[in-house]
Amino acid sequence: MKKVIYIPIFSAILLSVACKQKPQVIANTPKSALPAKKAICCESNIPSRFPSLNSKQAVLENSNTGNLHKGMVWIKAGAFMMGADNKQAAPDEYPKHQVSVTGFWMDITEVTNAQFASFVKATGYITTAEQKPDWSELKKQLPPGTPKPADSLLVPASLVFTPPHHAVSLNDYSQWWSWKKGASWKHPQGAGSNIKGKDNYPVVQVSWYDAVVYCKWAGKRLPTEAEWEWAARGGLENKVYPWGNEPVDAGKPKANTWQGHFPDNNTEKDKFYGLAPVGSFAANGYGLYDTAGNVWEWCADYYNNTYYEKIAGTAGNKDPNGPAESYDPDEPNAKKRVIRGGSFLCNDSYCSGYRVSRRMKSTEDSGMEHLGFRCVASK
Repeated sequence: MKKVIYIPIFSAILLSVACKQKPQVIANTPKSALPAKKAICCESNIPSRFPSLNSKQAVLENSNTGNLHKGMVWIKAGAFMMGADNKQAAPDEYPKHQVSVTGFWMDITEVTNAQFASFVKATGYITTAEQKPDWSELKKQLPPGTPKPADSLLVPASLVFTPPHHAVSLNDYSQWWSWKKGASWKHPQGAGSNIKGKDNYPVVQVSWYDAVVYCKWAGKRLPTEAEWEWAARGGLENKVYPWGNEPVDAGKPKANTWQGHFPDNNTEKDKFYGLAPVGSFAANGYGLYDTAGNVWEWCADYYNNTYYEKIAGTAGNKDPNGPAESYDPDEPNAKKRVIRGGSFLCNDSYCSGYRVSRRMKSTEDSGMEHLGFRCVASK
């Protein structure tokens, strides 16, 4: 089984606020204070950068509920075995356990740039990535004594995929992630990039906070982790992927993933190097597109690595809402939420996030070039 891919918190903050300028930050830090390197995944677990949303941004009056179920499909109620399906499974996917969910509506695709733009136009909302990092909040999730980065580095920015031109160690995430000034949902690859002509691409560089506020405006909510997995399975029982058990690279392309050698060579067998327009690949049995690959998707639940162990013996497990609090042993001070579905960066040699049982996580204020969301509604 391949390692789950994490970024230790201190390494993450070095990347997120310094990236290529790391020597400025760690010059006075003894080697003994630095964490040992670990393998990481195609999401980067950035530590919290901002305080909670203030009331002005958390409560929006301009609701867009006129046609609530447009672009959605009804997911029938049912019971299923949630969790690990094959030998690629990580420890937090065990044990497999029975869960039942009430029926709900779900967006057929990930929320698009056009949809998010309508929300911003109607509300004037400013996303997390567009705000200056708050060091007083950020340092709460870092080891005591962590030096403050230069003020010139604490600017509105986000993480952007910057692939190397040659093979690199998969333990060194700084080889393909860069903290870029000006990166946001409108400028996914940083200042100078844009989303012109990409209305039907999934919106990215959005934090969990951003996703929650959008859902509230739309009269919807984020799916629970159980709802997401039940929907992603598309009516198939105990299968590895939304389409069944055929390996992701066998046969015709079934999802937007990374083909070739990660992260330096994408053969583009699926016709896409980075993001793809929503709905570019076949839908699953429930009519949902891109539940594997393209972008990771935020869920409502806190992430806790032992959550499945705690609920496996519980009778019923009807409509579980996740653990009461977040816990990730690799970053115990960081508050994290579950993300699901994999992205265009996922590859079996690096990250098999397109498996329906694959659990990943990121801090609530993280925004990345391969992280988006879709909404659900209870009725």
